[in-house]
Amino acid sequence: METKDNVIIKSTFQFALDIVKYCESLQEDKKFIIANQLLKSGT
Repeated sequence: METKDNVIIKSTFQFALDIVKYCESLQEDKKFIIANQLLKSGT
């Protein structure tokens, strides 16, 4: 199975990267509990 041509894998991986970046910004704003829960469920 070719992973580089799979649109779903690309989209979900990009979504996970966006979640990680957003959680980092939440942690900078001292929103630790929400950031941890979102990181667990979003990735």
